[in-house]
Amino acid sequence: MDVKELVEEGWQERGPIATYLLEDHRRLEALFRTAFANPVLVDHDSYDRFRAGLLRHIGMEEKILLPAIQRWRGGSPWSMASKLRLDHGAIASLLMPSPTSAVIATLRAILEQHNGLEEGPEGLYAASDELARDEGEQILAQLRAAPDVTVMPHSDAEAVINAVRRAVEKAGYQFKG
Repeated sequence: MDVKELVEEGWQERGPIATYLLEDHRRLEALFRTAFANPVLVDHDSYDRFRAGLLRHIGMEEKILLPAIQRWRGGSPWSMASKLRLDHGAIASLLMPSPTSAVIATLRAILEQHNGLEEGPEGLYAASDELARDEGEQILAQLRAAPDVTVMPHSDAEAVINAVRRAVEKAGYQFKG
């Protein structure tokens, strides 16, 4: 779901958290498109920046947003937290092997569904802005200060591919290869 679609759906009152994370999604989507613009050759520089950026983005959600939501809810986890965490595990695992057509097709399919869970009017970002109230700017500052992530080289070992398949299936998706 892109920003235009969100506005068309009437979700115009985005707060600072949603705005920041939606912009980061768009930045990551642009890197992904650039990395695979040529159907024969991967732009590895763009893909490496996409990988590092996506892992940083997942870290912001896992280490800042989801714990804050649980705190704001008096210790009760948000209803979608476990699904988002399973998706994050599957997405992170798909960034480990080389970007084959199967890996990229699976990653694209998961991100399409996953981003809707975060971006929609009832999603993670809207819930964060709604629950944050007076802490919105403080949370935004934490998100902006989130450290870059060091990305390890790709590994195409059989054990890695098997772990990727398990993580993808555990999150409720199917590996495309």
